[in-house]
Amino acid sequence: MKILSTVFIFIISISLFGCTSGNEVSGRSIKSANRSVNRIKDRLPTEQRIEFEVSYWTLRDSIKTRDEFLDTVGGKTPEQLIKLGKEVFQQRKNTGFKNYDQYSSWDQMIAQFTQERFEQNKRKKIDNRTQGGANNVLYNL
Repeated sequence: MKILSTVFIFIISISLFGCTSGNEVSGRSIKSANRSVNRIKDRLPTEQRIEFEVSYWTLRDSIKTRDEFLDTVGGKTPEQLIKLGKEVFQQRKNTGFKNYDQYSSWDQMIAQFTQERFEQNKRKKIDNRTQGGANNVLYNL
């Protein structure tokens, strides 16, 4: 009986895992959308991560209602989301959106954000707790 229940739980787990599309943004709720974007972002090549992230937040900023946003991003792959982000960027740039005046194109904006992210990662703070050596477990509590 124990073997049968273990097999049953295993089959249910496999079917639930198999039913989720790992490369699409979940549109069930904002929380699930953010969670799926983070999961997808971690799987993307480095050069595509920032473009995907910027596209998602550009869409989030441009679509004011929650339901319309979830309908727009739900079920989209990274490539589809990036395409939508580029379209929103171009529409906003053509209408004179002031935050985009400094960029001549989508690619220039992504290159600048990539450089900024690179600089942020380069300047990571040193944890004061580890200054006494790597094996020091005495902290100032």
